[in-house]
Amino acid sequence: MTVSKILIANRGEIALRVMRAAREMGIPSVVVYSEADRASLPVRLADDAVCIGPGPSSKSYLSVPNIISAALITGCDAVHPGYGFLSEDRYFAEICREYNLTFIGPSVDAIARVANKADARRFMEEAGLPVLPGTPQVTSLEEAEAAARRIGYPIILKAAAGGGGRGMHVARDELDLQRGFHLARAEARASFDSDEVYIERYLDRCRHIEVQVLGDTFGNVIHLAERECSIQRRHQKLIEEAPGSTIDADLRRRLGEAAVRGAKALGYTSAGTLEFLADDDGNFYFMEMNTRIQVEHGITELVTGVDIVKEQIQVASGHPLSVRQEDVVVRGHAIECRINAEAGPDFRPATGTVGELVLPGGPGVRVDTHLYQGYTLPPHYDSLLAKIMVYGRDRDEAIDRMHRALEETVITGVPTTIPYMRGVMVDEVFRAGNVHTDFVESAGRTAVEEVVSAALAAST
Repeated sequence: MTVSKILIANRGEIALRVMRAAREMGIPSVVVYSEADRASLPVRLADDAVCIGPGPSSKSYLSVPNIISAALITGCDAVHPGYGFLSEDRYFAEICREYNLTFIGPSVDAIARVANKADARRFMEEAGLPVLPGTPQVTSLEEAEAAARRIGYPIILKAAAGGGGRGMHVARDELDLQRGFHLARAEARASFDSDEVYIERYLDRCRHIEVQVLGDTFGNVIHLAERECSIQRRHQKLIEEAPGSTIDADLRRRLGEAAVRGAKALGYTSAGTLEFLADDDGNFYFMEMNTRIQVEHGITELVTGVDIVKEQIQVASGHPLSVRQEDVVVRGHAIECRINAEAGPDFRPATGTVGELVLPGGPGVRVDTHLYQGYTLPPHYDSLLAKIMVYGRDRDEAIDRMHRALEETVITGVPTTIPYMRGVMVDEVFRAGNVHTDFVESAGRTAVEEVVSAALAAST
């Protein structure tokens, strides 16, 4: 069925991103919003907008009846969920189908098979993808202790029903496990309404690499190469690069083939991402799959020229992918910095009203944001303010361009991660491409510390 009108079931910069893709395709769209987002930029720029409830997401962006009602009363025939909220909710996708609304995403079955992270591990292992030693769900401390002894410390506890760093705890010995097991289950229950956790061997020195895939209903599945996502705080990404700075042609080929194999085993359609951990010896291990558009999809678009959101809409309309694997060529290098409303070295979430706002521009710079001067940040949602993306002929040029873009950026009225990002761009370890998932916590990030300290001193 050809998509003729899209309900955008999200907020912030991703709502704008989907709206803009739809407009370029000549497709009208409707944005839903909470009372807290009434003055948001997506609402201001929307073809049409519908309020779906009060500020708390449980009463608005997670309210399936309200979203479905908004789609029906505005005559939409499709729903784009963006990322977060209901984007990977199999029941929401199923209800969309029941009301003859095209869910712009994968099938209900594909979502269900990898929604539980422990089940996804098992599925991908059966499909031939490498995985770290681990377990299915563990339900007691005794079971966890026995599994950890069998796997060998260090291990990591992970929430089976979700991600984003919540419900994750590293244990280096049995005492750590005893301290972290019940805490991990409690965090998982609070975040995902499920206290299921599983165990994997923990890699101390590794990289977080993800592969973007696209599939259609004609059995075509391709990959758009990889992204490097190792710079994280609390297991949540801060800076991403495409392609990976340490990925050679052979490893890129093996990663891409593994990702396509896993997606084909699912009968996958739409955009998705398979996430891997990679060591310094060229080994990689499947970690999880995200059955949605990623926050960082833009840098893959910059190096491949493929509009991933338009491909999602095309596939949902029953058309094949517009590109074949042999058409995909990675050119140059792209970097994304997530500008979050966060304060201090511990990245504490913050709110405020945007005062002065100057966004960067010039050659090779893209900014996806919903900010404007005078905008008051609601306290209910994620702290992401903007995504500054740059493209360069090579990694060095991209880093220099990002440093220049960050120097140009001014956001007052709310603390941001800009000082930290500026420090990273001049850090010798980062510039050498020698980053691992412990980068933020590692000692010796002197350039980062100096830039952040100077910025904090200037603001007092």
